[in-house]
Amino acid sequence: MPGTNLTRDEAAARSALVRTESYDVVLDLTRGAETFSTRSTVRFTCSRRGESTWIDFVGPSVERVVLNGTELDPAEVLADSRIALPDLAETNELLVEATGAYMNTGEGLHRFVDPADGEVYLYTQFEVPDSRRMFPVFEQPDLKATFAFTVTAPAHWQVISNEPTPEPTPADQGNDADGAGTATWAFPATARISSYITALVAGPYDVVRDAVSTRAGEVPLAVYCRRSLTPHLDADNILDVTKKGFAFFEEEFDCAYPFTKYDQIFTPEYNMGAMENAGCVTIVENYVFRSKVTEAIVERRALTILHELAHMWFGDLVTMTWWDDLWLNESFAEWASTTAQAEATGWTDAWTTFGTAEKAWAYRQDQLSSTHPVAADMVDLAAVEVNFDGITYAKGASVLKQLVAYVGREPFRDGLRAYFAKHAWGNTTLRDLLVELEATSGRDLSSWSEVWLETAGVNTLAPEVEVAQDGTIAALSIRQTTPPEHPTQRPHRLAVGCYDLVDGALRRTHRVELDVDGERTEVPELVGRPMPGLLLVNDDDLAYAKIRLDERSLATALEHLRAFTESLPRALVLGAAWDMTRDGEMAASDYVRLVLTALPGETDSTLLRVLIQQVSAAALTYTAPEHREAVVAELTAGLRESTLAAEASSDAQLQLVTAWASFARSEDDLALVRGLLSGEERLAGLSVDQDMRWTLLTALATAGAAGEEEIAAERERDNTATGNEKAARARAAVPTAEAKETAWVDAVETAGLSNSVLAAMALGFGRVHDEALLAPYVERYHDVVSRVWDERTHHIAESLAVGFYPLAVASPQLLEASETWLQAHPDASNSLRRTVAENRDAVARALRAQSADAGARTQA
Repeated sequence: MPGTNLTRDEAAARSALVRTESYDVVLDLTRGAETFSTRSTVRFTCSRRGESTWIDFVGPSVERVVLNGTELDPAEVLADSRIALPDLAETNELLVEATGAYMNTGEGLHRFVDPADGEVYLYTQFEVPDSRRMFPVFEQPDLKATFAFTVTAPAHWQVISNEPTPEPTPADQGNDADGAGTATWAFPATARISSYITALVAGPYDVVRDAVSTRAGEVPLAVYCRRSLTPHLDADNILDVTKKGFAFFEEEFDCAYPFTKYDQIFTPEYNMGAMENAGCVTIVENYVFRSKVTEAIVERRALTILHELAHMWFGDLVTMTWWDDLWLNESFAEWASTTAQAEATGWTDAWTTFGTAEKAWAYRQDQLSSTHPVAADMVDLAAVEVNFDGITYAKGASVLKQLVAYVGREPFRDGLRAYFAKHAWGNTTLRDLLVELEATSGRDLSSWSEVWLETAGVNTLAPEVEVAQDGTIAALSIRQTTPPEHPTQRPHRLAVGCYDLVDGALRRTHRVELDVDGERTEVPELVGRPMPGLLLVNDDDLAYAKIRLDERSLATALEHLRAFTESLPRALVLGAAWDMTRDGEMAASDYVRLVLTALPGETDSTLLRVLIQQVSAAALTYTAPEHREAVVAELTAGLRESTLAAEASSDAQLQLVTAWASFARSEDDLALVRGLLSGEERLAGLSVDQDMRWTLLTALATAGAAGEEEIAAERERDNTATGNEKAARARAAVPTAEAKETAWVDAVETAGLSNSVLAAMALGFGRVHDEALLAPYVERYHDVVSRVWDERTHHIAESLAVGFYPLAVASPQLLEASETWLQAHPDASNSLRRTVAENRDAVARALRAQSADAGARTQA
């Protein structure tokens, strides 16, 4: 939206002038379905008497502004998202009365009506700059203050914020939806925190309460969800993970939990996994499982719970000065939560999961034209909003893992403890943390920071081996290559593993750990040893780098992939094959066949999920168009075979049947899908619950074997918010020009649909067995994307610009259209240009892979 940006320089100038002390925020949530009243009384000081500044607010109107007793004309002082504050005193009191708007975009104060019972649910999402959508505020992380919220709402609601919920005072009688009147909740003031981690959640949420013993005494715990989801809430598991996290983090950080209580609220139509509001964490309600889910999702929920809990210390107690250090906030929570999961819960292989999924995300992001250093240059809010990416989260966490190995776990822990003790309730930069780590480790971290945090790109490590006539290793070195656009050589601490077939199994027979630095590093420890069947660089996944296999090792891996006794080395080999496919060094057709040999018997849930995602992309996007149909048919047949052979009720069965159904298009496959949906066919152990019904129906709709009548009937059967989203996805997947046009017009050309429905429609729109259905949208996308970016909120605009990009076409025409748009719009916002460029990059990579696939097929 125009006029809502804020630059880093503006924020620095304002924080040099202003110190905020307190906010008293009064909200009336009983005015109707569109707007609410909001009043802020703000107390702050000014370092230079007579100067001026501004306070932020985004909403329909400002009715009153009073600064130090003087009435200011809102029409004169309000411009875009800023209310000008002239002639400041040393000590100031500001009163702003305004009207805020409820959102359906997952930003600001989001309002949701549950179709199951008609109840209204509200929640806030303020990161990065959206607390200003609920109340007037100095919207930047270093202007911390205390916040006291007073809220009037229907009396039968739960009202939740950062502090414990007080007893409400009855207000009007008989005016709310249940005839129980309204009430007012006056919350006590918070500690000094940043505005983006304040929170308000309100509605008839059900709750499960508990408590945890901490160094600060007993801390109340609560888990909330919508009433219609209560039968599915497994609160015991959620609270168990939470308690283990409390014990681990208090010990690791040597710092008591800093807030007064800890609530976790599962909220509808949420834009991300969760948000670390102080003592009031909001979590996407997809983590309330109404149907059977994979172990990978259960593990991911636990990681999310621990991630947000880690933020209570790193992010909430100690907060970044500006969003330049967003990476550290998120990377630290990623590292800390994975460490806690591996060491304090039953998911002892959490780092394997991290390497399989999170690092793959980082490698992918790090090879886009938009890649950036881990410590990114966040010049303004627009730059921040598009940087919640694989670099900020996964690469940063990978780098922190290396830093732990570099300085040692105990010195790293001691540095964290000193950091929290020194900077509690304050704001910091990366340098503040490095100072403490240097003190505890005795290492100078400036050069480490320079090569790992201040430069971009992912390097490749490959073995160069000479084998003597007697079969021993005559020479071995590791060659490090850099991408031309990011030519930084980096130091790595890594392991090299030797694997041999022993009784039919690939087992590690020897391992050496060493420092790799520069273009070539010799490995003398392995010289003279027998050449193993497979030599694995970066064994145990210690380093952040792409890897390659020597010729003999690759042959062993291809022939004996299922022979690995552990999932991590198998995942590393498959990851290398995927990198080679994406880089045009392995034919996509060959990768598909490799994965089909890997799927049967795979029990690592996350590895299976990642493999299915990758093999689907390889078949649909990276294969040469002239033989794609044959490869897709081969993949579909392989998925069906693996599905039918999978163990009954297993995680693999659930994942495989979902994958196979998404490809189903032959009469035989569609008949089985239809039979599973109707109950005429059965797979032993497969629960055809409500979500599986939508999976099967959407598969039929995508193939043109089901339409509006079936979708409407299923929607009536599933009268829930999830059912509404699933129906929107299925309708958009129907393979007709009319269905695609309707989805496009309703989502892209018309405003009003909620964020979650838009996301579901995008998934259905892009799901085609015949990419010609999307060909008309190559031009239409580029004609409309600028207007969409200008007219919608950031999240909605980004969701549309990514979700409705016709990537399934992946043709030279699509590449040319995106490149032409970028050339023709040099003055478009950096965030929009980045989004279009990333879409363009995906097409360019697909075309390179298609060419490699065609060439390999020709040679064959």
